[in-house]
Formats: sequence, structure tokens, C-alpha cells
Amino acid sequence: MVEVQRLAANVVANVIAGRSLDAELAFLWRRHAQSAARDRGAIQDLTYGTLRFLGWLEAVLDALLQKPLRDARLRALMLVALYQLEHTRAAPHAVVDHAVRTCELLGLASAKGLTNAVLRNFLRKRTALGARVQRLETARFSHQQWWIEKLRAQYPSHYTAALEADNLHPPLALRVNRRRLGVENYLAMLASQGIGAEAAGESGVILAAPVPADRIPGLAEGLVSVQDIAAQVAAPLLDLRDGMRVLDACAAPGGKATHAMELADIDLTALDSDERRLERVRANFARLGLAARVVCGDAAEAGAWWDGKAFERVLADVPCSASGVARRHPDIKWLRRVTDVIQFAQVQKRMLDALWQVLGSGGKLLYVTCSVFQEENGEQVANFVERHPDATRLNLPALDDDPRLPAGQLLQNPRHDGFFYALLQKA
Repeated sequence: MVEVQRLAANVVANVIAGRSLDAELAFLWRRHAQSAARDRGAIQDLTYGTLRFLGWLEAVLDALLQKPLRDARLRALMLVALYQLEHTRAAPHAVVDHAVRTCELLGLASAKGLTNAVLRNFLRKRTALGARVQRLETARFSHQQWWIEKLRAQYPSHYTAALEADNLHPPLALRVNRRRLGVENYLAMLASQGIGAEAAGESGVILAAPVPADRIPGLAEGLVSVQDIAAQVAAPLLDLRDGMRVLDACAAPGGKATHAMELADIDLTALDSDERRLERVRANFARLGLAARVVCGDAAEAGAWWDGKAFERVLADVPCSASGVARRHPDIKWLRRVTDVIQFAQVQKRMLDALWQVLGSGGKLLYVTCSVFQEENGEQVANFVERHPDATRLNLPALDDDPRLPAGQLLQNPRHDGFFYALLQKA
């Protein structure tokens, strides 16, 4: 556990300093291949868990300290240890002992006594401390204050549930390739291997508990794909028919594109600005036995990649704040700034205007974000329709049973992530 704590503390310290969690873990797996292979699951649990509950952990740590810690690694180590003490089944005495020993590995031997005292003090006062810091919204919800206030203003009846959902472990959902088998058949296949699951939506299955990818029946053979239930809403909304010319303008990693190709025999162009991410798109096509045109290009600069032939359908799953998938990427809660939402909205505006040019008359564009902020969603679409007299926003089937939610908005809950959908038709 000492080495696991050390590596996890380094990752957490770097994320707090502004680095991406995905980038930090990828670097760790490359640099410490042997440790990563042995302790990957434990390191992921400590890093994801610490960042998931960072607001609460920082409030508790600050209440335990008489003065601020100067070393960011020491602070991260204490946060990791507090997460273990509060949220895991690890023996408390072992967590404290290993944290003290980890100080030496970090070159912080002089901090051993302080580390021991802080963590043991937490164990003595945890109930009172928990009640005390719970009065702070940033601790109660483990989000930045601006995020909490924005959600409260935009979803006064839903913000508490949405914030709490961000701190849950995300469900593992699969999309059944209905060209190959039915949902009921696949549920029976799972049951035969002792894997509990339930149907969700037209093609979805939610596993009762996550399992490693190599244990998901039929994944490698293309019978199913890993895809959140809310993301599975996209392809059916496009109203696809055989022979249609379709553009997926932000295709990576390919989940929505492959779903569209499972629904109809379409002429698909998969576009993305990142060549490395397009490799995942190609891999997904190959796994599912699908063929499409894969193009590296910027959706906002159509002149660089478009051949001038109009598309009948455009799927625009645009870059966004990813505020609806924070539980899958807990660093987002701490790295995002309120100004980022405005910047993303500007990128989305340019992208929408450019993609409208490649859509043919009578065609439909599906605008998608994995955001819950209205600046990127309803407000963005309303502004677009105002700029483009030839654009009409079509009514969508009910995506959520709650009429208090804005049209097209899905908020994160225990079953799915947060997504937004708007379907636009060109006159």
C-alpha cells in the first residue's frame, strides 16, 4: 500500500496543480509499467475517489491543520489517506502506518509525526468534523462554488440530485448490436455467465456491477459496445434510412457513429480533429465489422475537408464543458473554470454555423453535448435558430418524464450521464 499511496499522491497533487487525470494516469502507466500492472486498480480507486470527494476531504484536512502545508505532495498524501479512512474498507491503523512510511518515499521524513497526528486526530473526531464541514456547500457536494450556484440557478428543483449523482460510481452500460442479436438474448447470455443486468431503452443493458472489459461477453466479437444509456439516445433521433449520406462531425471515439451504422445502411463520414483519437474510431469500426470514411479535420473549417456534396444528416456532438460526465472524469469538477463555459459556447457557435453549410435542404442536424449548463445547450440552440431563418427546432420525443426540465435535457442520475439534444431541420 505504501507504493500505491505514493503514486496516487503524486497523481492527485499534479491534478490539483492543473493537469488532466487521464494524462497523469497514462504517464504513470508508461513510467511505472510493473507497478501499474500489479496495482492499477488500487491506484485508480485512490485517485478517482480522492478527486471525487475532494471538496469534503480538503475541508476536513483544513479543519485538522493548525497552519497550511507547504508541500503539495504531503497535502495530497493526507487527502488520499483521508479518503481511504472515510470511504474504503482498509484497516485504519494500516492506512495511517503506511501514510507515515510513504512520507519517507516522498522525501518528507520530517513530516512523519505531523502525518501520524493529523490522521489519528481525524479518527478520533471524524463524526464531529463531518458534521462541521457539511455546512460548507463545497464540502457537502464536492464541487466548486460557482458550479453549485450555476446548477441551482438553472435547475432549482434538480440541482441537489445532479450534484450528488456526480459523486457516484458511474454505471457500466452496454449497447446491444441488434443486427446480431436482441436485448433479451444478450441478457440471457449474461445470466448464463453469472452477470446480473437489466434492459434500458431500445438497445441498452446496464450491468448490476462493473466487470473488466475482457470479461464482457461478446464485446470483442462486436455483439455489444460500451456506451452510456444517455449517449444511446443520439442515433435513433437522426431518423436514419438506408442510403443516406451522414456526417458524424466529432466522431471519436466512435460510439454514436457505430450505433448509427447499426441502425441503417448509411454512407457515413466520421470526422474528428485529432488523428490519434481517430485510431479508436477505426478500431471500433473494425471490431463491429463496419466500414465508413474516416477524415481528420476541424468541423469548424468545412472548406478544408468537405467535398461540396451535401449531407442529409449531421451529428454534431460538439466539444463542451463535459459537466454531465464529471463522475467519469472527477478532475473536471476542479479543473473547469466558469469562463470555460463561455469559451466552449463560442467554439460551439462557430462549429454549428460551419456544419449548417454542409447540410442539404430538408436535412436534419442533431446537436449534442454532454453538458448540463444551459449556455451550451438551450441558449446555444435558441441563438442559432435566431441567426438562421432557415433553421427549425423540431420537437423530440420525451427524453425525461419530468416536465420541469428544459426540452432535450437529461440530467445525470444513477442510471445515466447528463446529456443535451436538439434536432434542427433545414428548410
